[in-house]
Amino acid sequence: MALLWEVWQWLNGELLQMKWLFNLVKLLVESVWGLPISEGVGGSIHFFIYDSLKIFLLLGVLIYGISYLQSYFPPERTKKILGKFQGVTGNLMGALLGTVTPFCSCSSIPLFIGFTEAGLPLGVTFSFLISSPLVDLAAFLVLLSVFGFKIAFAYVVVGIILAVGGGWLINRLRLEKYVEEYVWQMKIPASNLPELSRRARLAYAWGQVREIVGRVWLYILVGVGIGAVIHNWIPRELIERVIGVNNPWAVILATLVGIPMYADIFGTIPVAEALFAKGVGVGTVLALMMAVTALSLPALILLRKVIKPQLLGVFMGVVAGGIIFIGYLFNALAVVFK
Repeated sequence: MALLWEVWQWLNGELLQMKWLFNLVKLLVESVWGLPISEGVGGSIHFFIYDSLKIFLLLGVLIYGISYLQSYFPPERTKKILGKFQGVTGNLMGALLGTVTPFCSCSSIPLFIGFTEAGLPLGVTFSFLISSPLVDLAAFLVLLSVFGFKIAFAYVVVGIILAVGGGWLINRLRLEKYVEEYVWQMKIPASNLPELSRRARLAYAWGQVREIVGRVWLYILVGVGIGAVIHNWIPRELIERVIGVNNPWAVILATLVGIPMYADIFGTIPVAEALFAKGVGVGTVLALMMAVTALSLPALILLRKVIKPQLLGVFMGVVAGGIIFIGYLFNALAVVFK
């Protein structure tokens, strides 16, 4: 057991946290540029270079591997799998499939239309749509490298619970009448997708890396830049006063700030890392990340094209309410994550 723990510690330190990269960038900043990383300028430059390279390296490798697996789950196959389950089991399967399928929040329209046309319960569709951008295998491993196993695992668990609970509640409310009429009238012809060859799967995986990195690179750099400023320039006392554990409104404030933001989860991780290092509660950090990824403004605008305002309002209320509850719960249980 001790040997396995040592192996895990090495893998976590060298492969996920990339301590070798930390030391290499430190050598560059301190020895070549003469800027101590313990001071503001040197610390900000080190944070920006190290976090940017670490996230891009992890992102590229993980997306490539995960996308190869995801090539076995095209939308048509996903619909067939989900159609076999009902009730809470259907919500759970929708949430779990959302974690392993290559769809972001802005894929809401074609997915919603396809799932509705296939006759899937509305709640199952929403469980999928909540978990797909929120809980991602690549995101889990990046979170693991930044925050450690407890917080990364907790994020995945609460994300799935939120997706299952939110979808179940929407299903119980019987809100099908608030889906736009044209969605019910569309008939998408079934397609028999050919089985991909190994070469085609590898090409698909590489294409996903280029597409996803090309879509999120700017948000990652902006997020890392904001994280560098928070980490090295904003006093800890100020952050604790605004969104620290002693502010009873911190979780609600983080959720409301996160909703209108447009960023991928990989862009929010460095910001969350810097806030967490400054003493912000783990629940507040998770609330900000979840609000940004699950309720991004572009996704809500696209979703409005296929559902009426009443259903969109219920969806936002259920997800935002769940995020706030999770935030306060995890702040209350903060001792577990120390």
